[in-house]
Amino acid sequence: MTLQIELVAADRIVWSGEAREVIARTAEGDIGVLSGHAPLLSLLVPGVVEIHPVDGEVVRAAVSEGFVSVAADRVSILSEDIFLADEVDESAVTAELDEARSSEDGLGVRRAEAKLRLVGKAS
Repeated sequence: MTLQIELVAADRIVWSGEAREVIARTAEGDIGVLSGHAPLLSLLVPGVVEIHPVDGEVVRAAVSEGFVSVAADRVSILSEDIFLADEVDESAVTAELDEARSSEDGLGVRRAEAKLRLVGKAS
């Protein structure tokens, strides 16, 4: 059995399709969702979401805060900002991280670090 996944940013549907598994970071910790998972609604925190599609390579996306909903083998991940790896400009994110650190913006630091983890450049 499979899951129907929707990864939705404020301005677009980033990814939609069938998958075997999705992993996300919630306020309670990391969760993995497989077919048959119990219904769930949880706060999403900045991090990297992994989707293991039925066909093709793993989809990885950096997300900011939002929500994850699981019901009847449907998973919706809703976040203001979602970035796929090929959408991340490493130099711009490094500058974003420096600015967040200098202004002591903890949430901004976590957002930038998630983007850098996505491209394998976390500090």
